[in-house]
Amino acid sequence: MDCVAADKRVITGAMPQPTAPEQEKFVRGLGLLDSTMLVAGSMIGSGIFIVSSIIGRQVGAPGWLLVVWIITGVLTLIGALSYGELAAMMPKAGGQYVYLREGFSPLWGFLYGWTLFLVIQTGTIAAVAVGFARYMGVLIPWVSESNYLIPPIRVGSYALSLSTAQLIGLALIALLTFMNTRGLELGKIVQNIFTTAKTGALIALIVLGIAVGLRSGAGTANFADLWHVRGSLQDVGGGLSALTAFGLFVGICVAQTNSLFSADAWNNITFTAGEVKEPRRNIPLSLAFGTILVIGLYLLANVAYLTALPFASIQNAPSDRVASETANVIFPGAGAAIMAIAIMVSTFGCNNGLILAGARAYYAMARDGLFFRRVGELNKYHVPAWGLVIQGIWAAFLVLPRTVKRDAAGAVSGYGNLYGNLLDYVISAALIFYILTILAVFVLRRKRPEAERPYKAFGYPVVPALYIIGATVILLVLFIYQTATTWPGLIIVLTGVPIYFLWRKSATA
Repeated sequence: MDCVAADKRVITGAMPQPTAPEQEKFVRGLGLLDSTMLVAGSMIGSGIFIVSSIIGRQVGAPGWLLVVWIITGVLTLIGALSYGELAAMMPKAGGQYVYLREGFSPLWGFLYGWTLFLVIQTGTIAAVAVGFARYMGVLIPWVSESNYLIPPIRVGSYALSLSTAQLIGLALIALLTFMNTRGLELGKIVQNIFTTAKTGALIALIVLGIAVGLRSGAGTANFADLWHVRGSLQDVGGGLSALTAFGLFVGICVAQTNSLFSADAWNNITFTAGEVKEPRRNIPLSLAFGTILVIGLYLLANVAYLTALPFASIQNAPSDRVASETANVIFPGAGAAIMAIAIMVSTFGCNNGLILAGARAYYAMARDGLFFRRVGELNKYHVPAWGLVIQGIWAAFLVLPRTVKRDAAGAVSGYGNLYGNLLDYVISAALIFYILTILAVFVLRRKRPEAERPYKAFGYPVVPALYIIGATVILLVLFIYQTATTWPGLIIVLTGVPIYFLWRKSATA
């Protein structure tokens, strides 16, 4: 607490901080295992079961598919190990919001929190809820994105509707939000159970997929010719595809919107620092253990896909459900149903972790006078219930918009949803703040050399610098070649500038 007090005096313009008694209302109920489960459970959603099909079309070869996941794994692990220094130095509720506020200024912290609320956290919650509903539809055909309770109402290039799948997504958000208002213990139990279940299911898919694939030889050609680009290729922007060397480079960078999204949310444990036992020790360890576990499983899952399926089957998996195709090889005729259950378990646990953690960041903002005042209060169960409710309402709203599909003649040919767009918005906006937060490690080393650092970033300064360089290259490629979906993310970030000054003015009035 002495170090934190000194930190507040150093930062010019820092907003008022919560008093010790207020902070102590949080219950430190998350041990190392619980924290690791929160890291892993928030990372594993539906992405690993579908996006390898998309990546296969973007990079066009088995070897490059693995390279995309290796790059994602390296970036994610470096990011987590670098965040550990900040988490051990400032083990406070709010996590990344606090690091940006202390490393740069309250404005930068607010811009992150604002983007977290508008897109990063709530958009991911909405996307995962829709994913849950889509896979429920495999088991219960009534649940469908085209079975409308309220038909689409078009508004320009978008539409609003309520399908049975959207209804299930809304119900999932409402249920998990309510459960998490009942206290940390219930949220922790749900997280531990579902993370254990989905980790076990993913391990089973890997082991059985590799074993059956080795017997059948279905993926022999994949490993015999890892690097030859073939099959269905996707335009990755500007008319480029993986057929050219530069197109392949762009494709690898663009593919990160899918793989990084699937490995995102590892930083959520930092939001709950006020509820972690021995946070200076357990948060860095849980970041390391959780990310290593998940990245290892993701790489092995892709090995299983390549072992069990010809590459063309990965590229052209129906609805991109490459894991379901792999499960059909293992359990002919039953694979789709088995994977639907596994993915429902996975997305349920993922959304629980996202919902639990996100509200803690808004709590820290509200305590600084930069969000709705009630969000900075804890209920009788020692959780920020108002933050949970407001987060749930906005995430539910994001479930409703649909994208309007048009044919070559410009006529409406059907309706998609905002899920794909949200992936791009989340990654482009989140990458900006990941880069800035790791840059804060360098800034705070210079500004506060005397601060206590129970854990120091691995390989500093070279390894954190590699993350900044790699993530910046990916970000630049996205802004140049994926303009339709990435620039809106930057605009959302910038909308927070006037909102910050309005909120700060009202807080001091």
